Parts: sequence; structure tokens; C-alpha cells
Amino acid sequence: MNNILVTGGAGFIGSNFIKYMLNTYDYNIVNLDNLTYAGNLENLSDVYDNRHYTFIKGDIRNSRLLDEIFVKHGINTVINFAAESHVDRSIDNPEIFVTTNILGTQSLLDVAKKHWKVKAEDKYCKAFKKGTKFIQVSTDEVYGTLGKEGLFTETTPLAPNSPYSASKASADLIVRAYYKTFGMPINITRCSNNYGPYQFPEKLIPLMINNCIQRKRLPVYGDGMQIRDWLHVKDHCSALDAVLNKGKLGEVYNIGGNNEKSNIEIVRLIIKQLQKDEKLIQYIQDRPGHDRRYAIDNSKITKELGWQPYYTFEEGIKETIQWYISNNEWIEAIVSGEYQCYYKYMYKNL
Repeated sequence: MNNILVTGGAGFIGSNFIKYMLNTYDYNIVNLDNLTYAGNLENLSDVYDNRHYTFIKGDIRNSRLLDEIFVKHGINTVINFAAESHVDRSIDNPEIFVTTNILGTQSLLDVAKKHWKVKAEDKYCKAFKKGTKFIQVSTDEVYGTLGKEGLFTETTPLAPNSPYSASKASADLIVRAYYKTFGMPINITRCSNNYGPYQFPEKLIPLMINNCIQRKRLPVYGDGMQIRDWLHVKDHCSALDAVLNKGKLGEVYNIGGNNEKSNIEIVRLIIKQLQKDEKLIQYIQDRPGHDRRYAIDNSKITKELGWQPYYTFEEGIKETIQWYISNNEWIEAIVSGEYQCYYKYMYKNL
């Protein structure tokens, strides 16, 4: 039986992954989440009673708690989603990104190493129990920015440009070091921009959908021509499933959706779908270190593991918009309280 610890499982991608895995396998899943502002247990309300699911509130930096979880639940797999992930917030307060994303990952690695090594007391032993794996869920932002041509490959040098991406790159390198130094059974995945249901509305697509619905201004950084490769969250989940079950130990896998779109193109598409007026668009000062273009070469995962993205962006964005329209109560609960303070601070000139 696979006993999986999913960290950050109450967030956007983590909650979608948990539901995907519970619908696909009889694996036991323990969800460890500290329930910071972006963690929401309502994302998982439909699996509360699943006998294969357990939720634990806690911090990945708490090694004693991690140790208890590994012992009690016989954890043999870790999928590390837990991270502070919003670039704007990292510019405003880098420290929490460093402590959570870097030190938290190191805590997870240390506890996993302690429980999975065949000879835990031997610091030179590189033998790990069969069937164990640690997957570090990372981002294409660690590669920095691209010009008008080219794609990120798994061998592209890391060149992060924000405190967020720097913290993720640092965590990736720590994970790699544990593989090289200790023989830790790891994979690192780097995905392009995700979209889909349950995404916190500080991110571009849900922010624009919600503001359109509310007839509020649509804040667009700079000229809006920043380009991203968009990946439906369900395609991301199926890719992680492929890496978990077929990924070669020690390898990095890029996960992209083959959907390059500029930010302003997406904003206009959402306006059109919701039959609103483009006069809602308001260009605002670009944020510091804003990467111009991301685009992923996903040929390694498609050729080696047989994974392919299912969603076209056109069908995925329509489904996503409809989900937010149909789940207005979820959105209203999310955008109250702390989020309102954050929104007023970030977009005070709107």
C-alpha cells in the first residue's frame, strides 16, 4: 500500500491532486497543511469521509510533527506542494518564502531520510527502502525569463528573478543535493502556470474572472504582454501521477501545457466570455523583476513517461470560468477578510 504525505494539500494544486489520486487509486493520503491564507479545507469537502484520507494541520518546518506522521502513517512517499507561491507577496515580504520554501523542504528531506534509509545510523549508507520517493513540486520560474524564441528544458541554467523563484530554486538544489550526497530517491518537477478550479483569487485568471463578475477594474501589469505557458491543473495532476509511478530517480521533469498566451490576451478572452467591456482594463505599474516570457519544452516527460496534456486552453478556460460562476459562494468566502486588506494594499490606485 502506498502511504503518501501530501504537503500543502489544502491549496489550489495540492487539493486538486489529492482528489485526483483518491479517484484513481486506493492509496492512503495524509494531507499536512498549515492553513495559511491560501489553504482552504473547503477545497476538499467532498473527500472528508474518504477512509483513505487524513488531514493534519501543521507546519513542514516542525520536524517533531513530521517524525510522528511518518511513524504513525508509515509514509513511503512525499509530494511536496507546500510553499509560499505568490510573487507579489515575496517582493513585499521575502523572509517567509525563505523559511517555508527552503528550510521547510530541508526538514521534510531530513525526516524522510531518517525513516527511509536501510541503515539510518550509517551516514555513508546510500541504500533506501524500496518504493520510497520524494517529489519536489517546483516551477518554471526558477529558470528566469526567455526572449522571443526558445523553450525551457530540464538543463536550462537556473536564473530566478524574484524572491519567490529564488526560494524555489534553492529548494530544488537542496533536493538535488540529497540525491547526490545521500542517494535520496527523488524527482523534481517544474510546471508552467496552472489554472483551474479552487485557485486563490490573487492569481491572474481567478482575479480577472472575479473582478469581471463584480464589475471591478482589471489591473494589468505593464503593457500586459508578458507571456506564460498555461497548464490546466488536472493535467498537472496526471503528470505528477506519471512521475510518481514511472519517473526515473534523480531526474527533473518539466510539465507544460503547450499553451503560450500573453496576459492581456487572457484578460480579453475572459472579458469576452463574460460579455463585459474592455474599458474595465486598467494598466498599472509593472512589478519589479517581472519576467517577460516563460515557455516549457515538455518533450522529456512526454517521450519518457508517455504523458500528454489533455486540455486545450480554449476548452480549459471556458470550463474554469464556468466553475467560478457556479461557485460564487466559495469565491465570496475567500475574498473576505485578509484578502480584502491585501487587495487594497496591492491595488490601492484602482
